[in-house]
Formats: sequence, C-alpha cells, structure tokens
Amino acid sequence: MGDEKIDTILTSVQTKVEINDRENEEFIPGTLSIYSFKFDKEKHGQIHDNESAVKIKTKGNIILFPQPSNSVNDPLNWPRWRKLLNFTIIIFITAFTAATSNDAGASQDSLNEKYGISYTAMNTGAGVLFLGIGWGTFFLTPLSSLYGRKITYFICIFLGLLGSVWFALIKGTSDSVWSQLFVGISESCAEAQVQLSLSELYFSHNLGNILTYYIIATSVGTYLGPLIASVIVEKINFRYTGWIAVFISAGLLLVILFVMDETYFNRAKYFDKVIDRVPDKKIEATEKDEKNDIVSTTSQELINRKKSSDSLLNLGENEFPKPYWKRVQLITFADNLRGYGINQYFQQLYLLLKVFLYPPVLFSGFVWGIQNALLTFYLTVEDDQYYDPPYNYGDIKVGIMNVPCLIGAVIGCYFAGTLSDYFTVFLAKRNNGIQEAEMRLWFLFPPAIIAPVGLILFAVGTDKVWPWFPTYLGLAFIGFGFGCSGDVSMSYLMDAYPEMVIEMMTGVALINNMIGCIFTFACSPWLDKMGATHTFIILAVIEFIIMMCAIPFIIYGKRIRIWTKDLYVEFCQLRDGI
Repeated sequence: MGDEKIDTILTSVQTKVEINDRENEEFIPGTLSIYSFKFDKEKHGQIHDNESAVKIKTKGNIILFPQPSNSVNDPLNWPRWRKLLNFTIIIFITAFTAATSNDAGASQDSLNEKYGISYTAMNTGAGVLFLGIGWGTFFLTPLSSLYGRKITYFICIFLGLLGSVWFALIKGTSDSVWSQLFVGISESCAEAQVQLSLSELYFSHNLGNILTYYIIATSVGTYLGPLIASVIVEKINFRYTGWIAVFISAGLLLVILFVMDETYFNRAKYFDKVIDRVPDKKIEATEKDEKNDIVSTTSQELINRKKSSDSLLNLGENEFPKPYWKRVQLITFADNLRGYGINQYFQQLYLLLKVFLYPPVLFSGFVWGIQNALLTFYLTVEDDQYYDPPYNYGDIKVGIMNVPCLIGAVIGCYFAGTLSDYFTVFLAKRNNGIQEAEMRLWFLFPPAIIAPVGLILFAVGTDKVWPWFPTYLGLAFIGFGFGCSGDVSMSYLMDAYPEMVIEMMTGVALINNMIGCIFTFACSPWLDKMGATHTFIILAVIEFIIMMCAIPFIIYGKRIRIWTKDLYVEFCQLRDGI
C-alpha cells in the first residue's frame, strides 16, 4: 500500500478529530470538523491494538464534539432520563430567576400609593438589578471553575430568596432599591452558568436546539413574570409577589441540594497522548513484504507509519458510577485546585477581564444587550401610557400585553435555534464537512428587519391609538427579535470559543447588563423629551445597525478567530493551570 493511500486513511480517521484539538497546528477556534461523508465506524471508527486505541465517536455522519470519554460518569454519556432531569432543573432556574427579576414593576403603583416611593426610585432599583446580574456573573464565574457548578446555583438562589424576603417586607425607598441587588445576583447564574452546564450535557451539533429552550425559558420568565405578578397584586397583595418567590426559592434550594447532579467533569485527563508503540522493525518488515502490500498491513501499523503523528488513548471504560452522595455533593473541587483556591480565585478574576479582547464577545454582548434596552423602553411605555386614558388598562391587561412578545420570542427561538442546527450541518456538508462559527449569523438578518418594524408599529400604534392588532403585532415582532438575538449571539459565541463558554458568557453578561443599566436611567428622560414614536424610530435604527454588523463578522470572522487563536490557547492553558 502506497504512502498516498495511507495518508488518505489517516486523514479520514485521525485528522477528523485532531483538527478540533487546540493543540493541533491546524486548529482554529470555531472551525470544527463535524461532518464526514463516508465515515465507516466499523472500519475506521475504532483503530486499535493491545496498547492504544483511536475511537472517533459519531452519530450517523456527525462527528461528536466534544469527543466523549468512555467513562459512565461523563455527563455526555449519562442516560437520557438523567440528562433530562438536570436539564429540567436548569431550565426552571432560568425561567424562575428571569421572572423574579422582572416582577417588581407590577408593584409600582401599590408602593407609590402606600409608602410614597417614587417611580424614579423604583427605576433606580431596576438599574441596580442590572448591576447585580452583570457583576454577580463576573464574581461567581471563578467559583464555578474551582468548586463545581452546583455551588454557584445554590448561592444565587439563596441570595434571591433573601432579596425576595426583603421585597416582601418593603417599607421604604432603600428597600425598593437594594432588594433588587440580591434579586439581580440570583439571575446571574442564568447568564453564564446555565450555558456552561448545557454545553457539558449536550454535543455541539445540538447547541442551537438546546439554547432554544434556554431562550424560551428566559422569555417565559421575562414576559410572563410581570403578568403573574400583576395578577397577584390585583387579586391578593403586592407583598405576595415576594413571599411566593420565597417559597419557590426554598423548594428550589432543596432540589439543588438533593436532586441536581454536578456536571463538572475533567474530560482532558481521559485523553492522553501516545507515542509510537509498534517497533520500527515490525514496520520495516511490513514495508519490505511486497506480497502483503495491499492486504496485510494492519490499521495500527498504518498509523505508526506516520511517526510524527500521535493518537488518542481513551480511558475510563472500567470506571464505576459515582455513588449518589458523590453525584449531588454541593462542592466539587477542581483537579487543579491548590489549597483553598483563594489565590486562584483572584487570578481567574483578573484573567477573566481578557475576554473583552475578543471582538465576537463585544458583538454578541451588543446584540443581546440591545434587547435588554428595548425591553426597558416598551415596558415603560406600557406602564406610562396604557394605564391612563384613552386605554385605561388595569394591571392584568397591561400584563397581557407581554403575551404577543412571548409568542414572537418562541417563534424566534425555534427559527434561530433548532433550524440553525440543521442549517449549519447543511452548510458544513457543502464545506467539506467543516463547520464555521459564523454560519449561525445568517439568522440575524430576518430579525434585523422584523424587530425594527415591530418597534415602529408599537410606538406609532400607541401614540395614534390604533386598534389593538397592529400594536400587538409590533410586540410580537419585537419578541421575535428577542428570541433570535439571544439564540444566535450565544450559540455563535459558544461555537467560536467552545472551551471558554462560561468566560465568554460572562463577558456578554457584563456588556448586555451594563447596556440595560444605562438605558434604564436614560429611558424616561428620553421618552419625555422626544415622545414614543421618535424615540422608537431611533431605537429601530440602532437595532438594525447592530444586527447588520453580522455582515463583517460573516466576511472576516474566521480571520478574527485566527488572530485570537494564540490568545485563546494561552487563556485555556493559563486557566487550567492556575
């Protein structure tokens, strides 16, 4: 068998996995070999001898990324029921924290009437909430890397419980402001931690579909939270919005303690580099054997003919499942933890600041952040104009205005999430099996048109007192943009830098919540100065420009990822070595 034939076999087997390895010379973050046209698992998926093995794991023609180990304790190998259980818990946490972070507005009139708390003060509380979300995410991220994922969920829900108690007992302006800081921190686990956990449970080719449910959960909490809170305020008492959140938080803490599994798994230690194990004489004998030139050369000998190449040794086959108490323990120390990890914590905080050197982080942060800004504006218009003549809506009717937003968001999530998974695989097939992170950005173009149209429809319809349909259609269009933007911005970034999921999501969280904070304080003065129609036309233009920035990233995104490759590899090595 000639060298050309050998190279072909090696390329079809080994390179398919190694190109996805950041230690490989050809590696580019976000460029993933995900589809093999003629992948024969029986022939090429398991090339082995007594001492080493190359196992390329696939689902159909899809090459799995990350490659799972053989350990039963690898979250990628968990049975479906166990994945679904943890997925359900994570998604519920997402929806619940989004709801508690958006339900304070339903109590504004009651607080103003009973305690004279001004709307300006409550607006300040909303700004503080954004600060709590963004900076809470930042300070909790190293905890997740050093002490496991569960502890951060527990801390966030516990602080959210304290914030809800504070809100339920509210009596003055300071209570209305500072209770929101704790409520904001509670949502910080859903800003980066959730995405990390989901990426540890599911493979890259399912990323868009999985994030669909995450964004739907965020949308349900964001839009139905105020509606549910409005019903509670009108039918019972505003304090019960806090007390009900307290009861749910207490139950959720018990679920986290006794049901939720830890998803931290150091997969790297299960894959070791192996040098040539077949003696040179054996290779030479094979090369000299002309009769066996075509047939008898074994697969392992072919691999060892390429002496410069390494193979992967996949360990963990004989591991026993962890006992229950080990699976659900609250703190799981990282393998690289030194002492109590205090110095490592602060080193990782400093290292985390480097994520802002990555242009895709800035882009994704603005794409998702403008949605927080828009949310503030159309909710403010609803509160300011729909309670008064000529609308004369009550709390429940104003809350119902969030339903078309939710419907649009759900449609947007499936469009930009589930559909984008099929689309990227389709494009990868046309690209010799290679998936590029920017393939998902095509799904920003429809919302770049639809969402701005929705903003203008809503504002003009509100000012001109149009019939409900075009105004509510505008809200549905805005919701569509919300769903698409969240799904695309996050899945793109997770595809681009797959080993820095939580760090990248932390960068996005800081950017988008700082944008939300700034626009919260600017919202009311801006609307008072320019009115809804002119303000929303400007917002529509800003939304369009940010979305259309996908064009330069589609064109130059791969060059940017090549430019940031060394920074990315160095970051991962430093973080894992700290």
